[in-house]
Parts: sequence; C-alpha cells; structure tokens
Amino acid sequence: MPGIKGENGANMKIKGLPLFLLLLVQITLSTNSYAAHPLITDDAGTQGKGKFQVEVNCEISRDKESEDYITTKETGNEIAAIASYGLTDSMDIVLGLPYEQSKIKEDGETISDEDGTGDMSVEIKWRFFENDGLAFAFKPAITLPTGDEEKGLGNGKASYALTFITSKEMEPWLFHVNIGYMRNEYKLEEDADASRKDLWHVSLASEFEAAGGLRIVANIGTERNPVKELTSH
Repeated sequence: MPGIKGENGANMKIKGLPLFLLLLVQITLSTNSYAAHPLITDDAGTQGKGKFQVEVNCEISRDKESEDYITTKETGNEIAAIASYGLTDSMDIVLGLPYEQSKIKEDGETISDEDGTGDMSVEIKWRFFENDGLAFAFKPAITLPTGDEEKGLGNGKASYALTFITSKEMEPWLFHVNIGYMRNEYKLEEDADASRKDLWHVSLASEFEAAGGLRIVANIGTERNPVKELTSH
C-alpha cells in the first residue's frame, strides 16, 4: 500500500488478477538483516533512531473490458515519494505522497484524462519483539484526503489500516509474512456504492542471499479487491 498500498519497488496491477506473484533478483549492499527490498510484503526492519530514508516507487495499471460492443481501456500510472525516519531504534514514521495519472478511452476516444497528487499516507512501524532471528511488528496507518476525489485521485475521506508483520531469519534465508486490514471511507456516493469498505491482505515473501551480494527474492499473496464487481486479486 504507498502507505496502505504495496510498498518498495515497481509493480504492475491488473484488475481481476486472482493472485499476484513477484519474482525478482536484487543486488544489495545493506548490512541490515531486514534490508529494504522491492516487495509488496513489508519486513519488520526499522531505520534506527535518527536515520532517514527516501524511496521513489512506481506503479502501472492497465485494464481492458468490452460490453455492449463498446471497448473501454483504462490506464494508470503512479509515482510515490516515501520518506521514513527512525523515531527510536524500533519505531519509524513513514510519510507517502503519490502523483497519479489516469486515462479512460471508449472505442479509442478519450473520455477522461486526469492527473495530480493523490491521498497522503502516514504510517508508524513499531517492532515490539526481536529475538533469535524472529521479529514481530505492528504498522498502523492513516490515509489523509489530500487528493481530488472529483478527479478520481482520492477518497475524499480519511481511511485507516493495520498490518501485522513477522520476519524470520534462517541464514541464508529470510521470510516475511504480512496480515493486514484496511477500512476505506468515501466522500462521493458513487464511489461508496461501487467500492468495498473493508479490505484484507495476506502475503508471504522469502529472500535467499547468494554469493557476491546477490539476493534472490520471491513474493506471493492475495487481497480483497476494492471493486465490488470483482473478486480477490
């Protein structure tokens, strides 16, 4: 999720996709055992007191549907800036602000073309347990209505989320599990009628550290689709 959306790295989302599967190869020089990686699943690692990190993530979406002899194509791009700061050694505050572009075409004719900043997210990640390679963390989050809901760039109301994170290190392997819940609120009646308010997310990621700093990672999971007409993806 930035923020409530999936974090770390670029990914493509397709409406109705029953399961997301991500397999990546990454070279990393970080000495943190729970180093940041381009995965949808978050880890229990934190920045450390007084440390600061800025990430820029990209998300691309494509959808094509045909109904009553009319073909509708929806495209979207999002670039999100995410800043993390270590309040303590075990607690981070994370701020995210996306810039979004969306376009809708019917039979090749553009009927909507919008862009602008989306809703800002604020997260607190608290690692409350760490022992013998096992770590647990909670990540509450709020999304603030900074985007223009009339243009489809935000919900128009604040939304909330809570994620439970587990990380386990068994050299040369690392495993991460996320279980999350999100409550979406909508200002526009048409958005509320078309969208689910209560969403869930479950995902698993694994990392294998190979020779020469090469790290192989895989991510799999499922979540409830916010669009009422569609199932989990």
